Amino acid sequence: MAKIPWVDQDECISCGLCIDNVPGVFRFSDNGKAECYDSNGAPEEQIQSDAIDVCPVSCIHWKE
Repeated sequence: MAKIPWVDQDECISCGLCIDNVPGVFRFSDNGKAECYDSNGAPEEQIQSDAIDVCPVSCIHWKE
């Protein structure tokens, strides 16, 4: 089973870093917080290094 990135929207500060770095996976939802809309939009390694590892509030996690 593949890993799926998940954004804890209660913790998200809407900085947009994950969206800028990995736009094929993340976007802003209607409430202005980041969300994962396509977990297959980038390799797991890129999601980890360019979104999860750089999130200033560590609100992006893997769901398996």
